Amino acid sequence: MAGLTVLTVVIVIYTLVASKLDRWWITGPMVFVAAGALLGPGGLDLLPLSLSNRAVLTITELTLALLLFTAASTVPLRDVRDDLGLPNRLLFIGLPLTIIAGAVAAHLVFPGVTWAAAALIATILAPTDAALGLAVVTDKAVPVRIRRALNIESGLNDGIATPIVTLFIAMVVAEESLGDKSWGLEAVKEIGLAIAAAAVVGYLGGALLSHAKARGWTSVVSEQICILALALLAYQGSVAIGGNGFVAAFVGGLLFGAATQRRLAERTEFTETLGLSAGFVVWSLFGALFVGELLVHVLSARPIFYAILSLTVIRMVPVLIAMIGTRLRPATLVFMGWFGPRGLASVVFTLLALEEFEEGNGRLLVETATWTILLSVVLHGLSASPLAARYGAMIGRASDLPEKTPAAEPNIRLRDIGARRNPAEQRMNSEPPTTNPEKRKNPGHQ
Repeated sequence: MAGLTVLTVVIVIYTLVASKLDRWWITGPMVFVAAGALLGPGGLDLLPLSLSNRAVLTITELTLALLLFTAASTVPLRDVRDDLGLPNRLLFIGLPLTIIAGAVAAHLVFPGVTWAAAALIATILAPTDAALGLAVVTDKAVPVRIRRALNIESGLNDGIATPIVTLFIAMVVAEESLGDKSWGLEAVKEIGLAIAAAAVVGYLGGALLSHAKARGWTSVVSEQICILALALLAYQGSVAIGGNGFVAAFVGGLLFGAATQRRLAERTEFTETLGLSAGFVVWSLFGALFVGELLVHVLSARPIFYAILSLTVIRMVPVLIAMIGTRLRPATLVFMGWFGPRGLASVVFTLLALEEFEEGNGRLLVETATWTILLSVVLHGLSASPLAARYGAMIGRASDLPEKTPAAEPNIRLRDIGARRNPAEQRMNSEPPTTNPEKRKNPGHQ
């Protein structure tokens, strides 16, 4: 309990100074990974956790499910219909190429690793997490078209990667169990059941909520609670019938957004905030169970080398290929290629794989994933603000660029916990309140 108390104190302190830390390029994930590593078994051992603890997996699974549902439900597809080119290229060209390049690199870097295990490592580390470099998608110096593309990619690619991760986990398990051929059918069944659960919970739930709202049967608070319950039900309902909970949460969010025509997007903030808060805990668990343990053992060069490749060549080259023909500047392509942080989805996928693996593949997966995610937390967190400002200033001096095509602002909202208020809002909040409405209308009236 002492460890949980200290961790809670860390959360309180961080929330009090989040904006100040943001100015120093210190992000929430950095803080909580460090706190977890210090409090975990590899440090002070105040958090007596282990990878076999079911509560650890449950927390991380539910956190990802909430974030998947809310991200999918609020994607403004109508607003971006006229410019789906960049997100489509990142998701349907860049992501597959990243997985392929990562699998080839893993097969070469780790002798003896099968193609299925190599592909699994690559897929686990393919999804991006914009929350690790929020300045990139919130700094308005960066062209809105580029910010929106990176934000949409981050919101959707973990959902797209989920069934692929499920497939490769089944393949690796089949290899370890002497070639069981039923893995393909089992994976397809899980995805099919997940889509069925998503249709019932996401679309039907969204339609019922819209119907009740139109007749005045709901309140703002009840709508927020309903969305939270639907997100959890999409995940847990799918698991209960043998489906993949993450696929159900992602597809359920998409269908919920379609059923409500995204008119309830603001009501998802409660669920998103809860997911963000749980994310602090997940980053702490990652620090305690992965980073702390890794740093007290002898360092292995191959996982570190692969992590560097994953964050650079394996990500950047596919992005360059995906953007062929867009006429974007080389600096833009490098900028988009670099900002592909690896975050919560990769942590959860790693834990899911560990449940099924034998010791050999499991140890290699943990080391490789840990180094990749850890380096991403630090490097993308530190570089987001300065590189966004520098890139934005460079693009701002040019004119008639495809990067500067008018576009709708990306939907970021609460995940930007370190965002600073604008000067007007700060002045408004610092002014003492007045109870006289006439004085509020006419400050000069005596």
